[in-house]
Amino acid sequence: MIPWGLIQDRTERLARDIFQDVKDEPLTALCVLKGGYRFFTDLLDKLTTLNRSQGSVSVPLYVDFIRLKSYEILLVIYWLLGGQHGQSDWAQCAGRTMQKLLAILENHQPKSVKVASLLVKRRPNSTGYRPNYCGFEIPDKFVHICVINNNGKEKYAVPQGAH
Repeated sequence: MIPWGLIQDRTERLARDIFQDVKDEPLTALCVLKGGYRFFTDLLDKLTTLNRSQGSVSVPLYVDFIRLKSYEILLVIYWLLGGQHGQSDWAQCAGRTMQKLLAILENHQPKSVKVASLLVKRRPNSTGYRPNYCGFEIPDKFVHICVINNNGKEKYAVPQGAH
């Protein structure tokens, strides 16, 4: 659906946008596991590269991870945010769970909370929530992000004229 090179280019653009918005403020990057891990690490790699190449601006970067199950959100967030009051927080996810997570984060009074998501699905029953940084808007279909070699492309090709 989206070529790997285009995903990498868009991830770099998101990193630049985040870098410009954060400037010299400390950034706590919070990865929502498991689905966000690859995008998260690619985005952090690009932010780290920007930190090295922008001599006059450096974003202090802290990294943490969270795995959400709706009944465990309160306990996990309370544990995770201890001692981080006042730092910028940024998370990767979307939807109803993200809205619950954001509400809990706000209770801890962070300086700001921004969300980045590689994909946002267009859904008729959407809550209306939009991340601050969005890579691609896609149809409401199940997607799997991977690299497919030529053998895989041939094996899973849709025949001409098929829907």
